[in-house]
Amino acid sequence: MDTSFVTIVSGLPRSGTSMMMQVIEAGGISVLCDHIRSRDDDNPKGYYEFEPVKKTKADPSWVPGARGKVVKVIYSLLYDLPIDFQYRVVFMERALSEVLASQKKMLERRGRQGGGVPEEKMAALFCSQLAAFEHWIRNRKNFSMLRVDYAGMIASPEAAVDRVNAFLGGGLNRDAMISAVDSKLYRNRRGA
Repeated sequence: MDTSFVTIVSGLPRSGTSMMMQVIEAGGISVLCDHIRSRDDDNPKGYYEFEPVKKTKADPSWVPGARGKVVKVIYSLLYDLPIDFQYRVVFMERALSEVLASQKKMLERRGRQGGGVPEEKMAALFCSQLAAFEHWIRNRKNFSMLRVDYAGMIASPEAAVDRVNAFLGGGLNRDAMISAVDSKLYRNRRGA
């Protein structure tokens, strides 16, 4: 196992990051998570979150122990990671309409409103934030990034798994990774 870098799964909320965590874990990389946020109808296999990630700017002490492991870090928190480590980011991409629909359903299930922000405005905000993120990460020598399309991974898990495996140095359990892709959880499809 290569411990020279930290593997990160990132993307927008509801973009397939938990599924990718499951896929990489099935491949044989240890997961850094605490299961404080328990599984539910929105993520029946768990969220794979690690609470210290949210406080990285103030306390990055968890990062050295993450080398050789995989951790989920939402894209807006990648800025807070210390610069003296190498990171390989598997960045999940999903149609914004699907991300927004999934977020809306999750909030409705919890009996909460979405903050009253119209979907068009939220989509524009996400696009603006992602553009700024793209510019930022392109200029970071200690980050390398692989983009994985959520819908494409569901449609052709073999091809996506092969790309992820190669990006992370190879040697992962390909069959187990493919088996971890669960198409039944693709519930908020475009046009659905």
